[in-house]
Formats: sequence, C-alpha cells, structure tokens
Amino acid sequence: MPKRKSPRPWQKPTEMTAPEVGADQSSSAGGGLARRLGVGDAVVIGLGSMVGAGVFAVWSPAARAAGSGLLVGLVIAAVVAYCNAVASAQLAAVYPVSGGTYVYGRERLGEWWGFAAGWCFVIGKTASCAAMALTFATYVVPNHWVQRVVALVAVVVLAGVNYRGVTRTARLTRVLVTCTLVVLAIVLIVLYSSHPTHHSTASTSAYGVLQSAGLLFFAFAGYARIATMGEEVREPARTIPRAIGIALVIAIGIYLAVAFALLRTSDPASTAAPLASAVDAVGAAWAVPVVRIGAALASLGALLALIAGIGRTTLAMARNRDLPSWLAAVHPRFQVPHHAELALAVVVGVLVLSTDLRGVIGFSSFGVLLYYAIANASAFTQPADQRRWPRAVNVLGLTGCVVLAVTLPWTSAVVAAAVLAAGLLVRRFRTGRAGSARN
Repeated sequence: MPKRKSPRPWQKPTEMTAPEVGADQSSSAGGGLARRLGVGDAVVIGLGSMVGAGVFAVWSPAARAAGSGLLVGLVIAAVVAYCNAVASAQLAAVYPVSGGTYVYGRERLGEWWGFAAGWCFVIGKTASCAAMALTFATYVVPNHWVQRVVALVAVVVLAGVNYRGVTRTARLTRVLVTCTLVVLAIVLIVLYSSHPTHHSTASTSAYGVLQSAGLLFFAFAGYARIATMGEEVREPARTIPRAIGIALVIAIGIYLAVAFALLRTSDPASTAAPLASAVDAVGAAWAVPVVRIGAALASLGALLALIAGIGRTTLAMARNRDLPSWLAAVHPRFQVPHHAELALAVVVGVLVLSTDLRGVIGFSSFGVLLYYAIANASAFTQPADQRRWPRAVNVLGLTGCVVLAVTLPWTSAVVAAAVLAAGLLVRRFRTGRAGSARN
C-alpha cells in the first residue's frame, strides 16, 4: 500500500483542500476561512497592531537602555522591521494562507523550522496579549486588583468580537485606530507647538542602543498580523505586499514623529507614561486625560488584532498536528478558528490574573525576533521568479533579528528561550511516540 502523501502546509489534513493560491473568494468550502478583507482592511489591522499601546508605553524602557541614542535605536528597529516586512510580503504572495512564517518555514526550510517559528509567534504574542490587556486596565483604573479584573473583561469582550467574524474585527479595529490617530495628532500638535524644553545628556553605548532597538521592535511587529491572515484577504498576491508596505511606512512615520516630540520636551526614561508626562511638562495638563483615553483605545486595538493573528497561526499549526487537532476547527457560520481563539482567551485570562508587565516586552520581542529570523531565512531560499527584493535584504534582516534578540534584557531572553526549548522538546517527544506507534 503506497504511503499517503502529507498535505501541503496550506492544505488542511483532511480530504478538503484550501482555496487556490491567489483566489478571490468570498468564502471557502469545507471549513476554510472566508476571503473578505481588502487592502484597506488589511492596512487597518496592521496599524491596529503597530500603532497600539507600544506608542504610549515602549519609550520608557527603550530610553533607559539607549540614553541619548534613542533615535538611533528607533532607526535600527525600523530598518530591521522593513527587512522583515518585505520578507513576509514576498512569502505571503506565494503562500497566502493562515499561519504566516509557520507555513513559510515548513515549506522552505522544513517542518522543525516551521514549528519553531509558529511556537515563537504563539508564545511571544500571547505574552503581548496579556501586556495589552494590562496596559489598557492601567490607564482605566488605579487599583491593582481591579486592573486585573478590567483586563480580564477586555480579553473576554474582544475574544467575543473575534469569534463573531473577521469583518467585525476589521470594523472595530478601524474605529479604534482612528481614535488612536486622532489622539496622537492632538498630542503631537501640543508638543510641536511648544518651545523645546529638554536636551538629553544621558550617556549611551552601542549595547544600550541595540537593546533599545530590540525593545522598540516590539512596537513594529504588527505587520505579521496581515501575513498570518493571508487566507482571509481578497487577491492575496496583490493585497498582502501592498498592505504590509503601507502599514509599516505609516507606523514608522508616526513613531519618528512621536520620538522627536518626546525628546524635545521631556525625558521619556523618567516615567512609565512618557506622552502624558510630556504634555503635562509643556503646560497642557488638559491633554493628559486625552492621552489616557488614547492609550486605552490603542491597547484595545492592539489586543483585538493580536487575538486574530494568534488564532490563525494556531489554526495552521493544529492543521498539521503540531498542536492539538481540536484547535483546527473553523466555525461553520462565522468562519473563524473559534476553538483556537477560545483557548487563547483562556490562557491570556490566566496571565492577566497572575502576571505583571515586568519583562513582558523583552519576552515578546525575543520570540518575535526569532520568528522573523526564520522568515528571512525562508525568503532567502525562494527562487528568482518568486523574489521581489534581493537576497541581501534577507541577510540583513536575519542578522538584525539575531543581534537584537541576544542584546535584549537577559532575564527576558532566558525565560523565552526556555519556553521555546520546552515546546521543541514536547514536539520531539510526540513525534518520537508517533513514529514508534507506526512501527
């Protein structure tokens, strides 16, 4: 009896196949996800992930690491993000299905590399979900334990929105992104219309600048959400590269504008809420509540997009039996990976009730940087007829990811590496048992 051929990474391990690559379908038969998102929707989801709570919170730890070299760290993070984005866009145009680099790694490098990428994404972004929920609660209520309850409510509500379908996710994300951009516009007008009041004199070092770049990368990594939702966009070969590029350029512009405004008016290293402190320092105390509202809305937008992206990667891994097959279920009516999103909501709920924000940015950045290192390696192997950018961009992206990962705060890096190793060991044990059972 001939050995059954394993399904391709973009096929479900059943008799049903995924939609044709590049197909423009409103829905997919046999439990597939529906192609409902256009370029605008995809850009909004990417922006909702990048211009989220990070723009309100990431400056403090990055400035403490970089000192007067904060802008250099930001530029390095942006360059690495650009390399990663074009690698993701090039791959997503060929493999436009749920899973992102999990799929690309499996197809271009092998199953183990794909699993490593998917596991890095899941653990890193699950930590990010908890961070976004806790950041939202921090800006809404002062009491520590009430914050945890509010964070849990936010997770439950937004998981419910995702459960009802991706178009609702895109609509709500559009509203939240719009509100966030309006708040940022107000803050920037206030800061740039005031006289410069601060000149950084803090010392800096090459290591500190690189560490700040790794921390700032946390804020740029949202374009992965577009690639991981490749099975739900129309005309994916055209839509995904365009949406990734547009979203990243807008996000880089926003972060540069905010960084310049902060450095000319305040010391972002001295406070956990640098934007609120900056507007207060220039005599615009009336804008502080506006910043708090903006931070809360941005956190919700990022959390909403994160839940959607992790659910799709979990779906892809479950289809290939790298995670329990129960997680591969797609809701027959709403056409979303509802089991994966329910499981994610439970895990994030436990995290917001039991953990805090210390080190979570470093933990998340470590996992996501390794995820994109595999994306760059995968893109490097693509043949000439699939390439849109030279291989040198992939080499630069891979090198940048590894360097930034090893310069992150060591406690975050060690914990993240341990969780990654645990996942690899469990998979090794499971595949070993499965091989023994077949023999």
